Amino acid sequence: MAEGTPGGFAAVYRVMSVFEEAGRVRRGYFVEGLGAAQFATAGAVDRVRAFVSTDADRIPGGGLVLAAADPANPYGAALPWPERGADRQVEDRHRPARRAGALVVLVDGLPVLYAERGGRTLISFTDVPGDLHEAARALAEKVTGGAVGSLTVTRIDGVDALVSSGVTVEALLANGFALTPQGLRLRSASGRRA
Repeated sequence: MAEGTPGGFAAVYRVMSVFEEAGRVRRGYFVEGLGAAQFATAGAVDRVRAFVSTDADRIPGGGLVLAAADPANPYGAALPWPERGADRQVEDRHRPARRAGALVVLVDGLPVLYAERGGRTLISFTDVPGDLHEAARALAEKVTGGAVGSLTVTRIDGVDALVSSGVTVEALLANGFALTPQGLRLRSASGRRA
């Protein structure tokens, strides 16, 4: 669906069925919510099974920073972006999308933060302090580690970052972002001067 293949999945289904008969792929229910006509190589199935855990040994949290257009990010392609409450509507031009340069931070598989290209505008999808702190920590690690360039957030949920308050701002400040005249800033390892 996300790739816009002419003929859609129906055109690819016949080929995948032949691959399944030849033993090159397996059919199964690998991704919850996407239907039963799913195919994967045997190696991919084994790797996915290695990550299956019970609720008893599941560790909550664990923020994951992805490019918004990354195929591993299902939001905006296979799944819709979460709805925002009427009191937290962001300007129409600042909506999450699978755009080049944009980032999404997932916690427990759910989107918590969305940063537009360059990180100037940040959108939060929750008010849960623990999730926001985990997402801010994951984002800060990517920036300070040099995987993502320096960020200067000027707008948070449609409000100027310099006057914005709440758990999102608190989470960013607690994870290394600093208040500057331009907004909340975090420099990457490559952007720091000796």
